[in-house]
Amino acid sequence: MTTNTSVILCDGCGQPASSEHIARRLQRLEWATRYRPIHLHTLLLGAISPQPPAEFLYSPEEAHSGEAANLVAAAGISAPGKSADVIQSEFQRRGIYLTHVLECPLDVPSRGADFLNNTLIARLPTLFTRIRRSLKPKRLAFISGSLTPLIERFAAAQLNCELALDDGRAFALDNSNPAAAKAAGARFHDVLAVPASR
Repeated sequence: MTTNTSVILCDGCGQPASSEHIARRLQRLEWATRYRPIHLHTLLLGAISPQPPAEFLYSPEEAHSGEAANLVAAAGISAPGKSADVIQSEFQRRGIYLTHVLECPLDVPSRGADFLNNTLIARLPTLFTRIRRSLKPKRLAFISGSLTPLIERFAAAQLNCELALDDGRAFALDNSNPAAAKAAGARFHDVLAVPASR
């Protein structure tokens, strides 16, 4: 007697997908899709979607923190007194949209830089297809330091969009050092203020 041991992999991150994982994936997808611009000017690309909802830009939670707060500050959006919906709508009006190479948080802790790098690399073909066929941004801006080793792969992928970099590196808005994240955010703000070349 044989049992079916096939594992369903999540289409957003490639991880084995439990029913709870799929439910969380669909919830985040619903939140994000609501604010996708019709004309996408700048696609913000992070490495891994953050675990806490307050750190996910499209979460309806009122108080953003972590990655989401850094993005709001870098975009020059004044957050005090504004609802999450108003802030998210402002990104949408500017033609800015956020996605991640891994669209779900890691269900297991990363086992080091090589594990993370290999996990990200495995998702690139799917991401490249999505960028070319569906998202079609004018500019792609890297917001996670973990993406710096992968930039050459993006440059070689013929994505038909400008790559926005921080002196050849990703803008490390996810830096655990608040001062470094703030400095990267200030440089990122300057890039967002300049129209894309195409």
